[in-house]
Amino acid sequence: MGNQQHAVRVAVVQAASVIMDREATTQKAVSLTLQAAEKGAKLVVFPEAFIPAYPRGLTFGTTVGSRSPEGRQDWLCYWENSVPVPSETTEVLGEAARKAGVYLVMGVIERDSESSGGTLYCSVLFFGPDGTLLGKHRKLKPTASERIIWGEGDGSTLPVLDTPYGKIGALICWENYMPLARAAMYAKGVQIYIAPTADARDVWQSTLRHIALEGRCFVLSCNQYVTKDMYPTDLACYHELESSPYEMCRGGSAIVGPLGEYLVEPVYGREDILIADLDLRLIASSQFDFDVVGHYARPDVFQLLVNEEKQESVTWVRHSR
Repeated sequence: MGNQQHAVRVAVVQAASVIMDREATTQKAVSLTLQAAEKGAKLVVFPEAFIPAYPRGLTFGTTVGSRSPEGRQDWLCYWENSVPVPSETTEVLGEAARKAGVYLVMGVIERDSESSGGTLYCSVLFFGPDGTLLGKHRKLKPTASERIIWGEGDGSTLPVLDTPYGKIGALICWENYMPLARAAMYAKGVQIYIAPTADARDVWQSTLRHIALEGRCFVLSCNQYVTKDMYPTDLACYHELESSPYEMCRGGSAIVGPLGEYLVEPVYGREDILIADLDLRLIASSQFDFDVVGHYARPDVFQLLVNEEKQESVTWVRHSR
């Protein structure tokens, strides 16, 4: 495995956002990153949409054919607390990664800093231990009602990054049900497969174990633990939560090895930092009988075309005279 180190300690942070508060959530992320580093972690992973929130239970005043003024008010709050990339927030996160000496993988709601538009994206940001923003992944296909509040990413943000501890990459939540997206990740050589999520169902665990077996990779899945009393009561549509259960998201973060066995079993019912030591040599040994893009592939029968070009809605063509 070349100059790659054989072992790495990783941390999966199961925690709640300070809902709809970018600055407070960022400071919580900084504190938890430093706590994970104190436990010896060199890679620290946070859940989907951690900054500023996964707005579970909210409709933003939408029904088919109409949007309410109160919903627009909550949307504006969400938009104003989203994360431009780059921005002061990403600088703070990068500094936390540098101070902790870790690779930091952070789920954010991204506001496109290249345009003045209102579109938000559910994204994962990757920071290096020198504080550099190494890359990002935008969720390719928001699920169900998420499509009201988030735009779609494209193939230009599908990074798999080299680190001294193996190649890391991420797909977000139900992207992990997209077999062709997984195939692209495997073809890029992902070894530490990061799956931030908002899915706390029991059946999600079968997905994690399947990906580990299919990709012969380590899988780090990270979810939030959220209760209803964590929501700000001044939301214009707060009344929508009246019938919601107290435990809005029960967690279920877990760490799985390349033969599908838990290194850390799913944690429910509390905030926690999950720690595991990954032996990267297990990847090669697990591929002895199955390598999904190697000896078990059939490129003469199956091929995948991946478009990594950034998609633009407007293309400017200027003719010189």
